[in-house]
Amino acid sequence: MLTREQLYDVEKLQKEVEVFDKIELKLNWDLLRDREADHFDFLHYENNELIAFIGLYPFGSTVEVTGMVKPRERRKGQFTKLFKKAMKSANKIGYKKILLNAPSTAREAKDFLKKQKAGYSFTEHQMRWEPRPLTVSSSGFNLRPTERKDADLRIQLDMLAFDLSEEDALANESNIINDPDTDLFMIEVNHKAIGKIQIYIEDNEAWIYGFSILPEFQGQGIGSKVLRYLVQEQSKKGYSVHLEVETTNTNALGLYKAVGFTISHAQDYYIYKKA
Repeated sequence: MLTREQLYDVEKLQKEVEVFDKIELKLNWDLLRDREADHFDFLHYENNELIAFIGLYPFGSTVEVTGMVKPRERRKGQFTKLFKKAMKSANKIGYKKILLNAPSTAREAKDFLKKQKAGYSFTEHQMRWEPRPLTVSSSGFNLRPTERKDADLRIQLDMLAFDLSEEDALANESNIINDPDTDLFMIEVNHKAIGKIQIYIEDNEAWIYGFSILPEFQGQGIGSKVLRYLVQEQSKKGYSVHLEVETTNTNALGLYKAVGFTISHAQDYYIYKKA
């Protein structure tokens, strides 16, 4: 678990790196602030100054890895040593898949990934809603808070919509259901739960995650209605509205663009082959 001072140092380094490289790092601050173990974060200090950081973010049998190093301290080997230490820990835990994350425009990060012989897997777009008039209707569906009885359906939806294994879907459900900062909703049609959506609020930003609808109810305009309704509700509260989507999910990407979301950043993921 990171101390308050360490969290401050990580945030300070993040800001310096983002300004220098003109990128946006994905450090998953909701997870960083709520660590339950010490073996997920790796920090390298010199003269009481944080030089490099690597974070491991487990999602079931998969772990995502994000790192950064102080601009003036690059190409000196510190980050490589820290990376080897992090990978040793990940291999010891026994994750089936290790995904290395880097902003799409981070050239030095891409050079490092090539040296690690990591293979490209997919790109994830971070999107932001650009305020515009919306045609909103709350008829034809109902949103209600998630209950324990919804667990099986939520797991099924994660497996269908996000191609998760049952093991990873179970782990994801366990993590998200215990997150006090995330609001979980079920989407109902005619009093039957047919989908789910969740909202995470941080720094005046509303992030939409886990949006999924059973296949037999897709193509009926339900998803568009739900999304428009939630976007309007969060916007009225003064939040900017954001979401993430993989580039391979063309149907979702098209829906989000139609509602007014534009791509703000892109994150590339690479598969790390275990030594």
